[in-house]
Amino acid sequence: MDATTSGKPALQYHNLPEQPVSTTSPPVSPYQRQKRHCFGDATPGEFPLAASPSIVLHVLTECKLDPRDLANLEATCSFFSQPANFAPDCSLSLPELAALDMCNKRVIFKPMNEEERQEMKRRCGGSWKLVLRFLLAGEACCRRGKSQAVAGPGHSIAVTSKGEVYTFGCNNSGQLGHGHTDEETRILPVRSLQGIRIIQAAAGTGRTMLISDNGNVYTCGRDSFGEADYEGERTRPVTTPQLVTSLKNIFVVQAAIGNFFTAILSREGKVYTLSWGNDGRLGHQTEAGDVEPRPLLGPLENVPVVQIAAGYCYLLALACLPNGRFTRLVVVWEGSLVTGQKQMRSILRLSSSLSY
Repeated sequence: MDATTSGKPALQYHNLPEQPVSTTSPPVSPYQRQKRHCFGDATPGEFPLAASPSIVLHVLTECKLDPRDLANLEATCSFFSQPANFAPDCSLSLPELAALDMCNKRVIFKPMNEEERQEMKRRCGGSWKLVLRFLLAGEACCRRGKSQAVAGPGHSIAVTSKGEVYTFGCNNSGQLGHGHTDEETRILPVRSLQGIRIIQAAAGTGRTMLISDNGNVYTCGRDSFGEADYEGERTRPVTTPQLVTSLKNIFVVQAAIGNFFTAILSREGKVYTLSWGNDGRLGHQTEAGDVEPRPLLGPLENVPVVQIAAGYCYLLALACLPNGRFTRLVVVWEGSLVTGQKQMRSILRLSSSLSY
């Protein structure tokens, strides 16, 4: 039965255009939203940043923004470039305060007094954002708090993430730190360091240097910071790690052992060298067996350094520049034999800049 013979009216279908019901107000055109409302002149429903700058500071700090991102905020928005009127320095902007808060959370920065912090700020270029960049770069380069493996000329060192030290290999000068001079083929813990958290290790010919989390330096092996048996002088073996008292006033974060010298890096980014200072070799005018740390002068004097490495007769330093770039500085000591004495001269070479 079709619809024409049933006696019932036929259903008629109509094509009605779809008209969705809108439950929200129409979007504001981009032209009407060109201005960012930071200072409280927002329309209803908008949140002005100036209404609660403490919340903005909390967001900047907890989101762990990169120092370059903080600098970009200052450069692109007047709200972020003006003084925030917050303690400890009312003249600091919100990005500067956020950088300072993040610096205060760094293990290296936290124990520093106000004078030391201001000196670090000055060396880094006068900004807490630059200090934060320096601290972050140092943590990345030195692998602070992470496990490490160091291979020396005849022995090897392993440092766990908990700060425990294990050594094995050649031990003719006691460089393994086990209390004797017998060679070890098994990796064994250095038991005399129990209770001391080690964060970095360096291995040289017959020598081991260990850096603790509180900036102290321990050494074992040959009791010399320069060339072994320099000019015929025999060195005394030290079979257990001993605290280097001449470095007690320097908070050390890294050590590097060259063939003729030893270099250390302080938490402020200063480079010190020991030994091999006579005849202009390190510029110290000291004897070869000198154990006092001397700051490396010249272009490295006022530039914060984040990492050092030592070779046979050269030192490589990664420096942090105020313009946001990193550069490699190479200090080379070249020598020749003149009347049986080594005459050296120091050359400082600036390698290409890096940016990251």
